[in-house]
Amino acid sequence: MSDILDRNKILGQNSYLYDVKILENSASTQKDAKADGQDNCLYLAENQTQAYGRFGRAYFASQGSGIYMSLLLKWPVSADKMPNFTILAGAAIVSAIEKRTDKKLQIKWVNDIYLDGKKMAGILAEATVNADNMEVIIGIGLNFSILEFPDELSDKATSLFTETAPTITRNELIAEIWNEFYSMMNADYFSIYKSHSFILGRRISFDENQIAYEGKAIDLTPEGELIVQLANGQKKIISSGEISLKKWTD
Repeated sequence: MSDILDRNKILGQNSYLYDVKILENSASTQKDAKADGQDNCLYLAENQTQAYGRFGRAYFASQGSGIYMSLLLKWPVSADKMPNFTILAGAAIVSAIEKRTDKKLQIKWVNDIYLDGKKMAGILAEATVNADNMEVIIGIGLNFSILEFPDELSDKATSLFTETAPTITRNELIAEIWNEFYSMMNADYFSIYKSHSFILGRRISFDENQIAYEGKAIDLTPEGELIVQLANGQKKIISSGEISLKKWTD
């Protein structure tokens, strides 16, 4: 089965996207989207040389074996409510993959998709406020069929397909993810995200203002913040924009 990224095949299976632009190599599809600025356009690359995630962390990319894409949306500043795009994208990814494969996924708060206890995909949503709109770029890096990872990632990362040949193409999965994304935009995507949580019910540790905390992740707020019950019984709400989980246990 051919698995070359194809603009026409993606658009042919997705009626929501206005356009798809594909590069053989890119520093970062996030940067491509920012530079070009076309509304409702999906930017794709076969490879990324400067891929990054939350807090500017480097993201491993592999030529022709991953999905590296960013969607640009221009949202009215006057809009009453804007979706939580990280939560929405997470729900769309797990829903699309579970519809098209037999894989069962989990989401590590707030933006990592896990398969069999290892990270398979990451999400990065960035927003810029302009005079008349808010420009939102939703980036997704997904390990599709990477068979070898650097030594430092081999016990932490995995791909959607590893031991068996892919049962769908990247074009099909890309189209399906954004079909789910758009169709869920005004639906209850939060419930899908929460039901796939990798963290709820686990003991976790994190740092806030250079203070170390430990507790049990017990729930999510409707805004996607994590509710943690500390050892002293106090409940603490932590924001994804400020906190990164250090470790977690059952």
